[in-house]
Amino acid sequence: MPFLPLHPPGALEYFANLVAEDEGFALLEAAICVAQDEEPALDVQAVVGEIDRLGGRLKARLPADASPLSRVRALNRYFFDELGFAGNVNDYYDRDNSYIHAVLASRRGIPITLALIYIELAGQLGLWARGVSFPGHFLVKLRLPQGEVLLDPFNGRSLSRDELDERLAPYRRRHGLEGDFETPLGLFLQAAPARDVLARLLRNLKEIHRTAEDWPRLLAVQQRLVLLLPDAADERRDRGLAWAELGRHGEAMADLEAYLAVAPAADDAGALRQRLAEMRRDGAPRLH
Repeated sequence: MPFLPLHPPGALEYFANLVAEDEGFALLEAAICVAQDEEPALDVQAVVGEIDRLGGRLKARLPADASPLSRVRALNRYFFDELGFAGNVNDYYDRDNSYIHAVLASRRGIPITLALIYIELAGQLGLWARGVSFPGHFLVKLRLPQGEVLLDPFNGRSLSRDELDERLAPYRRRHGLEGDFETPLGLFLQAAPARDVLARLLRNLKEIHRTAEDWPRLLAVQQRLVLLLPDAADERRDRGLAWAELGRHGEAMADLEAYLAVAPAADDAGALRQRLAEMRRDGAPRLH
C-alpha cells in the first residue's frame, strides 16, 4: 500500500501556528512536528519532555557556579560520550535522520538534527548556542567569554578557522567566490534564524524524497515548506509539481499558476506553461 501523507487532525494548523511569527518561533517543537507526516500519532510534547529530562540530568550534576567553559566540556562529554550521539555514517540519507524523536531513540542523526538537540541541552545549561547554516554541513556556534567555538555536531570536534576555510573551498570554487570575489569566512558563520534552520531541515527531506521519486512524502514536506516560507514562489511551484505527479491536477494548476503570476519570466516558465496546457487538455478545470 503506498504511503499517504495523513496529517492528524489539526497537525498542519498546529505547525502553521508554531511558525507564523519570527518572534517566539518554537524551532525545536516545529522540527519535532515534521515527523507527524510519518507518524501521525507522535506526541510532540512527550519528545520535548524527553529532551528536557536529558538536560535536567546533566544540569543536576553541575555546580551552580560552574564556568561556561566547564559547562561546555561537561555537555560535550555527556552528549557525545555518555549518551552516544553521533552522525549516522552508515545510512546518512535515511529519512529517520531528519526526525528528532527517531534521533533521540537511535542516538544517530545528521548534523542539523544532532545540532537541534545539542542546542536545546546547551540552553538548559545557560549556554549561548546557535545553529550555523554552513554550506554542506550544519554547525553549532557557542559563545564563551574566551571567544566563539564552532562545533561539528556530527562528531563533537571543534573546528579552527583554517579547517573551516578548507571545508568552504569547494563551495567557493563552485560559486566563483575566490580571488577578488572571495567572500569572508565570517559571513558563513553567522547564527542562522530559526526559520532558515527549519527550512534547511525540510529541504534535506525534500531532496531525499525527490531523489526517491516518493511523491506522497514529497508533497507532505512541500505542504510544510509553503506554510513556513509563504513568499517563496519556488516552494509553491514544487508543491504544484508534486500534486501533478499524484494526478491531482486541480491543485497542481492552482500552485503552478500562482508561481507564474509572480515569476512570469523565470527560466522554467515556458516548460511550466506547457505542462499547464497539457493538464487543461486532459480536462482539469482551470483555477483562478
